[in-house]
Formats: sequence, C-alpha cells, structure tokens
Amino acid sequence: MIGKALDWIVSRSGLKEPHRVFLERRIPENLNYSYCLGGVAFTCFLISAVTGLFLSIYYVPSAKDAFHSILMINEKIFLGRTIRSLHKWSANLLIVSMLLHTIRVVINRSYGPPRELNWIAGVVLLVLVMAEGFTGYLLPWDQKAYWATVVGTNIATAIPFIGSELLYLLRGGTDVNGITLIRFYSLHVLWIPLFIILLLWAHFHMVRKLGISRPL
Repeated sequence: MIGKALDWIVSRSGLKEPHRVFLERRIPENLNYSYCLGGVAFTCFLISAVTGLFLSIYYVPSAKDAFHSILMINEKIFLGRTIRSLHKWSANLLIVSMLLHTIRVVINRSYGPPRELNWIAGVVLLVLVMAEGFTGYLLPWDQKAYWATVVGTNIATAIPFIGSELLYLLRGGTDVNGITLIRFYSLHVLWIPLFIILLLWAHFHMVRKLGISRPL
C-alpha cells in the first residue's frame, strides 16, 4: 500500500529515483524491535513539532498573559487540551525513546568505526532534546515552572569561570522574569528546533550512507 502511494506521488510530482531510494534501503537480517526506537523518537518529534505549531497560535509569551493563554487553550479552544496533552506526552516519550535508543547503540557497539561521527551527532541531538524540554517547562508560567527554572538555571553557577555569565545569559538578567520567558520561548520554538532539524538531516544521511549496523 505504501509502495503504491509512493509510485503515485513519484508519477504525479516528477520526483527522481534518488528521492525514493532514501525510503528503500537494504536492512540487515535478525533485527529486533529495539531498532525501531530511533523511528519512534522521530515520530514523537514530528508530533511535538506539529502540536507545538498549533499551540503557538494561541500562546502569548509574556509574563502577564502566558498563564492565562494556557488556561484559554485548555478551557476555551476546541481540542486545545487534547493538543496540549499530545504535545506534552509526545515530548516525554521523545526523551525516553532517545535514551533507550542510545542504550541500544551502546549495547550493540554501533558507535564504533565507521559510525563515530553519527554517534556524536546522536549525542548532541539528545542534549538538544533535553534542552528543548527544559526551555518548554517554563512556558506555562505557573509556580512549578517558575521555581523549577530557578533551580535549573542556578545549576549553571556551578560551572567554573563562566557560571555567572552563563546564568545571566540564560535568564537575561539576575532573576527569572518576563525576559527569561521570552528568551526560553525563542529557544524552544526557533533556535533549538532549527539545530535539531539540521542534525536529524545529518544523522539520517549518515545512516543512509553507512547502513544500519548489524546486531552482535
């Protein structure tokens, strides 16, 4: 069924054969379901991205209106609570599936030559996803989000030499306030997703080039 759909798209759109090859590649034998964790993570990322786009239509990133916009999404917008729940749980599952995917790579030693660069890209992706979760946690702008961000950003001061400057960079000042909210919103919806998309492209390209590592 998928093959017929691809054939129809290719025949109507004029896509060249190399575009189809990305979806049609040789897969080693004896694979198990743990090899699907990367695909699960990518699916969760897509769900988070799409639901996040819908939420951004109504969310107001200001200290005065952020919390009230969340209440409006939950209580007044059609399917708003459902979309927000999908965004929240897909983001949580994204982190869990990426951690399990990383464990699978370590157990199967798929980080070795010639896949070292792909391993580095995956580790950076994991860090960026964790940063995406951290920046998104502040956006509801309630007491739990506020004090969790205060504690989380205070950890930066433990870094030698640059701790104080990094804390100021994260908060946009000495305290967590409206500037911090706008800064975290910008990171959450623009900067971090941009780098995630670039690294995903590189990650998939290297998987396509090197192939899927065989199980031990």
